[in-house]
Parts: sequence; C-alpha cells; structure tokens
Amino acid sequence: MTDIIRKGEKKHILTKQEIITLLADDNLTGELFAAADRMRKQYVGDKVHLRGLIEFSNICRQNCLYCGLRRDNQSIKRYRLKPTKIIELAAKASALGYRTVVLQSGEDDYYTVQRLQDIIGRIKAFDLAVTLSIGEKSEQEYAAYRAAGADRYLLRIETTDPELYSAMHPGVSQANRKRCLADLRRFGYEVGTGCLVGLPGQTIASLADDILFFQEINADMIGIGPFIPNPDTPLAAKCGGTLNLALKVMAIVRLLLPDINIPATTAMETLQPEGRLLALQVGANVVMPNVTEGEYRRLYALYPGKICVNDTPAHCRTCIAGKIAGIGRTIAVDQGFRRAVF
Repeated sequence: MTDIIRKGEKKHILTKQEIITLLADDNLTGELFAAADRMRKQYVGDKVHLRGLIEFSNICRQNCLYCGLRRDNQSIKRYRLKPTKIIELAAKASALGYRTVVLQSGEDDYYTVQRLQDIIGRIKAFDLAVTLSIGEKSEQEYAAYRAAGADRYLLRIETTDPELYSAMHPGVSQANRKRCLADLRRFGYEVGTGCLVGLPGQTIASLADDILFFQEINADMIGIGPFIPNPDTPLAAKCGGTLNLALKVMAIVRLLLPDINIPATTAMETLQPEGRLLALQVGANVVMPNVTEGEYRRLYALYPGKICVNDTPAHCRTCIAGKIAGIGRTIAVDQGFRRAVF
C-alpha cells in the first residue's frame, strides 16, 4: 500500500487495480491523504480560490434519479432568475472580492443562446472569469458561449459505468455526455467534470474507472461529491455515500492530476461539519460559496440538508475566509486558471 501511494505521488500513474486497492483499504488512508496534501501544496500552492456560485434556475428538462431538480419532482417550488438579477448578483460577487462566478442551473430552455450570450458578456465587464454549469448543449451553443467570453465549463460525468449511467439518467446518452466534454475541450474551455460517490449499484471498480477517465481526458477541474439521497426522488430510501470514500477518491485524483483545480464541495460539509476544511487538507484548493440571495438558496434543492441556506452572500464570504485562515491558508486574488505545470 505504501509503495502504491509513493508511486502515485512520484509518477502520477496508477493501474486500475492499484486504485481499487487504495479505495478498498482504510489502513493507510492517513498516508494517502498526506500525500495528496503534499501534491496540492507542491503544484497549486497554499492559496484557496473562491468561486461565487449563482444558482439561477432550478427548472430542468432532465429526469436524473438522484437529483432534486429532476423534471418529475412535483414537490419543489420552481424558479428562474431574470437576466438582470443574475447580472446584479455577479456585480455583488465582484464587490465581495470574487474573481470567478459560476453560473449554475438545471437544463432550462428559457435561457436561449442570445440571453446567455448577453449575460456572459455583461458579467465579463466586471473583470470576472465565468464558469458555466448548465448541462448538455449542442456544439453550436458551446461555441457561442465561448465566443461570448465563458472561460470554464463544468459538466460532471457522474459515473463512467455505462449500465449505471443509463439507470441513473433516463433518456440520456453517456456517449453524448462524452461528446459534450470533447466539444468543450475543442473550443478552448477549461473543462470540469466529476462524479458522485456512493450511487446505488456503484462499485469500487467503477470509481477507479472514473478516476482513470478524468486522467484520460486531462480534465482541468474535478468535483467529487458524496451521493446524498433526496426524499423527493426515486432513490429516497437508498443508502448515501460516505465522506471518507469521497475524500479518498479526491485524494487519488490529486495524485494523478496534481496541477488541476479541485473544489471542496458543499455536499461534503452537509455530511460532516467542517467537511470542506477536511477536503482542503486532503487535496482540494477551491471553494464555491453561494452568492445567490433569499429563498432561492433553499429552492435549489439538489439534496437535503444543504448548508448555509439562510445565510447572506456577505456572511458566507466572511465565514469561509475565517475558516480558511484557521487552517493556515490564504485566499487567492487571481482568477485561478490551471497553471498547467504538469
């Protein structure tokens, strides 16, 4: 086990079986986490990059089994923000010191190419990097958003297991998801993806395949989140994922892709207080505080128990800054693009 960790740290290459061994055995978890933290420090440094998250619509045409925004969920109050409100929130994010905003929504067809191009262009005037997380689009749409100034795109694969993917995503093709990721790379986005850890029917072997897929496409940012069952979905009665396994997946990703950006996800803190701080100490270097205002924080209900739903954006900014300082880290003042030193 120690030799496997050393190999990952020095060579940034592991076989599928070696990854499975690390994921399955908890005896050297501490050593794995320490190695990931060393890689984080060596390749991306001690600064933590903050991305201001704007959740601008919880309307979605897709019907993913694990997601509270799924089309068939009749228990959720739906909303969409007007373009002027999205731009107003981006301006406030800039005033709070954020250098990147993440525009995230369900797959809501109200936001046409023209509307989104206008939103992106006006936000870029604040000298902000723009990350989009709005799902599967056509090649032409991705090209249009890139031309408007979008810098990054987050499109999680969730699982590379074809059968599990099909079961979790009715009517959606995994081949199309991979096509989208390839299109994003071709158009010059920083490409983000990631997976859920602990999906019903998921195996350690499929998680190993996920990690190797991230390395194969040389993703620029990887989001790892534990599966948390939502009571308003078909998976309500299923067991959720564990924080420890999610952190192990994240740590191995840091070993194999040492110079990428890895967020400490809010789902981790939903499972355990200070979960994001734990993640920052085992490989993560990004946090995405919510800058959405009012009841919309609560209504963007991907999973239950979401943190900070009653906080203001200013409070979230102050709170996370204090927590980051408490572990001896500082907040970055640049836009946090991948350094590509590896």
